[in-house]
Amino acid sequence: MKKLINDPRAVVEESVEGFGIAHADLVTVHPDPLFVVRRDAPVQGKVGLVSGGGSGHEPLHAGFVGRGMLDAAVPGAVFTSPTPDAIIPATTAVDGGAGVLHIVKNYTGDVLNFETAAEMAAADGVDVRSVLVNDDVAVEDSLYTAGRRGVGGTVLVERIAGAAAERGDDLDSVAAVAQRVIDGVRSMGVALTACTVPHAGVPSFELTEDEIEIGVGIHGEPGRHRIAMEDADGITQRLLDPITSDLQLVSGDRTIVMVNGMGGTPAGELYIVFRRVAQLLEGLGVRIERSLVGNYITALEMQGASLTVLRADDEMLELWDTPVHTAALRWGV
Repeated sequence: MKKLINDPRAVVEESVEGFGIAHADLVTVHPDPLFVVRRDAPVQGKVGLVSGGGSGHEPLHAGFVGRGMLDAAVPGAVFTSPTPDAIIPATTAVDGGAGVLHIVKNYTGDVLNFETAAEMAAADGVDVRSVLVNDDVAVEDSLYTAGRRGVGGTVLVERIAGAAAERGDDLDSVAAVAQRVIDGVRSMGVALTACTVPHAGVPSFELTEDEIEIGVGIHGEPGRHRIAMEDADGITQRLLDPITSDLQLVSGDRTIVMVNGMGGTPAGELYIVFRRVAQLLEGLGVRIERSLVGNYITALEMQGASLTVLRADDEMLELWDTPVHTAALRWGV
């Protein structure tokens, strides 16, 4: 294992400390318990958005804390859910009197710990709602979930719900638009190589030189099938077909598309994938209205990519285009 780390047990704390120093104009880091809030939190009269999960998926979630997205992010240990003792103070820290929305990826630990935190925050007088992101079409159940996993669609939920909160929508409305995004977004991933969790020191799974895993999870969970390596166009077709089928996309539909790197994939390769996605959707009469290409929800240094497609409506596109200012996503400012 070769990584730019010191003590494997201190990776998360040191990384978040560095993140806070680098982006001190945007965020404040609370070290114990560990969570990140936007610099101006709490924003009075605005719904607060909180998300979190295991570290190793950067820039998710801390990279999306700021204007137009999250008010707080709670990082757990690498690939490990954050605990309620960090989620609770993060929730109360961003409560500006309009309530707080928890955006939770569908992993058992995340679900249980955010539920516990929501109950305890509510006991302290905070109005809390939760939405569950479950966009991965690869599997129905995995080692870590009951139902579909929450993956790349989380970025789109955080962006659009964050924009709704920023314009002043109330808690019920922000939760409703987040749920509409969840209902209309699907994702699928592929791994070309495994990743290595720092404290483990060995790859999280094994692939031979000519194998790839179609439908892999962001923690290396098994996908739909393991096949021989194919060219980019063939792999892209395998990612897109289950998504278009599940969403039942038809000619005239409008979409937001994200081609996401898993941490170790060159940008040039991601654009080759996006090129083919655009060709295939054009062939179906489906329009790409907005797009993201890059590393937004990673799995350490895994080589691979994920594809996320959202069927978008006028309001989603309007919210998408409003200003956003975070470490990892910004426009209109």
